[in-house]
Amino acid sequence: MQRLRSAPNLLLATLWADWLSQGGLPASVQRGHGCGIVGEIPPDQALPEVWIEDASRRSEAEALLDALTASPSRHWHCRDCGESVEGPFESCWNCGAPMP
Repeated sequence: MQRLRSAPNLLLATLWADWLSQGGLPASVQRGHGCGIVGEIPPDQALPEVWIEDASRRSEAEALLDALTASPSRHWHCRDCGESVEGPFESCWNCGAPMP
C-alpha cells in the first residue's frame, strides 16, 4: 500500500477512495478520524489520507484523481447582453441568462 494524498476532510477522502476503487484501483482511507487528536499533533498531520493498494499504479491513480477533481473550465459569451463568462458558471453573472 502507498499513500496517495491527504484530503481536507473525511467526506472527500471517502469519495476519492470510492472513485478510485470504481476505476479499478483499489483504495482505502487511513486516519479517517484523526481530527480528534488535533492539538496533540499538528492539524495537517491529522488529515484523512487516501491510500492505494498497488504502489506500482500510483501515477495512474494520480491521473484519475486529478481528472475527477478538476473543475470544468469554460469560456462563453452571453447571447443576451454580450458579457464574457468564464469558469463553471451556467448563467450570466451580469443578466442571469442561461448558458447557450
